[in-house]
Amino acid sequence: MRTLISTAFISLDGVVEAPGGEPGYRNSGWTFKGVEFLPEAFEIKDREQKEAGAMLLGRTSYEAFSPVWPGMEDFADYKLMPKYVVSTTLTEGDLVTNWGETTILRSLEEVAALKETEGGPIIVHGSAGLNRALSDAGLIDRYHLLVFPLLLGAGKRLFSTTDKDTQKLKLVEHEAYANGLQKNVFDVIH
Repeated sequence: MRTLISTAFISLDGVVEAPGGEPGYRNSGWTFKGVEFLPEAFEIKDREQKEAGAMLLGRTSYEAFSPVWPGMEDFADYKLMPKYVVSTTLTEGDLVTNWGETTILRSLEEVAALKETEGGPIIVHGSAGLNRALSDAGLIDRYHLLVFPLLLGAGKRLFSTTDKDTQKLKLVEHEAYANGLQKNVFDVIH
């Protein structure tokens, strides 16, 4: 069974919206405004590319990343990696042709079936709504969180507000950096 990893830049109050400067959000670009860049804090991002066997995205994140990431050297390892987009509205004609093999999944049941296949971990970038649905369905196995020392208030959150049973996590890796960022890696206890 494959491990499903949710990876996120997240504010201390749980916001994950527009960390890289995506338009339409008041605090867009918060990951690089007023936070000193320390390469060691982002080591996990390189590791994720090396270790992942596939990428899973929601439609909105796919539409944001697919025009940009295929040409970025920082994300070169993702170019050839199989990608899966969870969407009820995308068609094959909506997919870009320069970003490797991409498959549209129509349901969380199809995501669960993908986890049962052979291969390396499946990494989920962005995709706030998808992350909440995956978590509520018990499909996330690990979280890679880079926590920024910011309170953003309003914005899309990584975690669901659904009334559900307690979900326990085990801290398996952590580090604090001089710029205030914290790396927290949690395994979900199923």
